[in-house]
Amino acid sequence: MITNFFIPELNNHDVQELWFQQDGATCHTARATIDLLKDTFGDRLISRFGPVNGPPKSCDLTPRDYFCGAM
Repeated sequence: MITNFFIPELNNHDVQELWFQQDGATCHTARATIDLLKDTFGDRLISRFGPVNGPPKSCDLTPRDYFCGAM
């Protein structure tokens, strides 16, 4: 999906200032996926294995779910 849809769709937009935040799901952090995202976003990748290590389950950056604290 990333190579067939996401990356081609990004090519239709100006993404020079776009940051990408990835969740920490194991299937989303395969080396090939991380390498592709690093090539695409450079230092603007927030991920467990990316250049910017985002906080896991942060209510400030991700939609609320049952793991987040009280409202």
